[in-house]
Amino acid sequence: MPSNKILEQKQEMVAALAEKMKNAASGVLVKYEGIKVEDDTKLRAELRKAGVDYTVMKNTLTGRACEIAGYDAMKEHLSGMTAIALGTTDPIAPAKILKSYADKIDSFEIKAGFIDGGVIDANGVNELASIPSKEVLIAKVLGSLLSPLYGLAYVLQAKIDKEGESAPAEA
Repeated sequence: MPSNKILEQKQEMVAALAEKMKNAASGVLVKYEGIKVEDDTKLRAELRKAGVDYTVMKNTLTGRACEIAGYDAMKEHLSGMTAIALGTTDPIAPAKILKSYADKIDSFEIKAGFIDGGVIDANGVNELASIPSKEVLIAKVLGSLLSPLYGLAYVLQAKIDKEGESAPAEA
């Protein structure tokens, strides 16, 4: 029978994870077994750089945190060696980074995730990972907005150049 001190520590861990999940823009559950220490170190560094919180915790504790955070459907994916990555600023970052590692390492696989208050399966996480980054999307929108203006500028410049060529030269 665990002591009260250990139970309190576990309750604090669950409450902390549940709070992180509530404040996260998105999250991804992965099966992380079979990953080499070198790859795991690179993965964690890349996740940290992107502002993603990556946690390995017992499945029972993660399941309780999922209940508290309102993601009960994720509990069915909690089996084996599981880790959770939580993105606070960029909702696509955890999915994108973890998918790149899942593509490289056969035993490392995406199980499920959540975004906008809803739980998504592994296919949903993979689709989320295929979305371009925020910067790329902004650049595409700006390019779309500026394209007609550039077209107008080129037409006007061509008109000015043509009039300049046909004007009689002053002697």
